[in-house]
Amino acid sequence: MTGSAKATVFIDNERVIVTEYRFQPGDNTGWHRHGHDYVVVPLMDGKVKLVTKDGESFAEMKKGAPYFRKEGVEHDVISANDGEYAFIEIELK
Repeated sequence: MTGSAKATVFIDNERVIVTEYRFQPGDNTGWHRHGHDYVVVPLMDGKVKLVTKDGESFAEMKKGAPYFRKEGVEHDVISANDGEYAFIEIELK
């Protein structure tokens, strides 16, 4: 990914990759395709803009409320917040 969000990999082993993404207003992950099933755990309440091949949408994120997605998702994730925003992504190998 080549976005402006700060990605910090905490764990990368034979079973999982655990990465924290930290965004300033307007930061993005960059366009990417998920090569593994994954779980996202928001570290704070906020909103993200999701850009896909089908268009744009917004998602409300709630602190500590995880969600799961299957391998193959392609998108860019953009912070739609006035301040810092962050989440943890856990990729399942």
